[in-house]
Amino acid sequence: MCHAALWLYTFEAEDYNVPAHISKHSETDMAGHNIPHFQNDGGHRVIEVGVKEFMCTGASVPFDHPHIFIDMGDDNEKVCSYCSTLYRFNGALKPSQTNPAGCVFHVKAA
Repeated sequence: MCHAALWLYTFEAEDYNVPAHISKHSETDMAGHNIPHFQNDGGHRVIEVGVKEFMCTGASVPFDHPHIFIDMGDDNEKVCSYCSTLYRFNGALKPSQTNPAGCVFHVKAA
């Protein structure tokens, strides 16, 4: 049997001078996370994303790899060190969109 752990990161708005209306996550926020999470169930060579800081999960549970934080910095592309997916920044996409579509990681209810 495979077991997976999910950590949710929360912070207080006053700790980081963040407006109070965005300090807490909800189930409608990127699979319950403050940082967008992306997966590559389709085995795509390149996934375009609308953010430069995100988590790569590899694939959906139970075939995911350790969820790693990727920061593109000043670059517009970054390769995941686990699954070798090339992520490319596309400023025309929203944080909840990918090209090809369907690569946003969603927590599935048990």
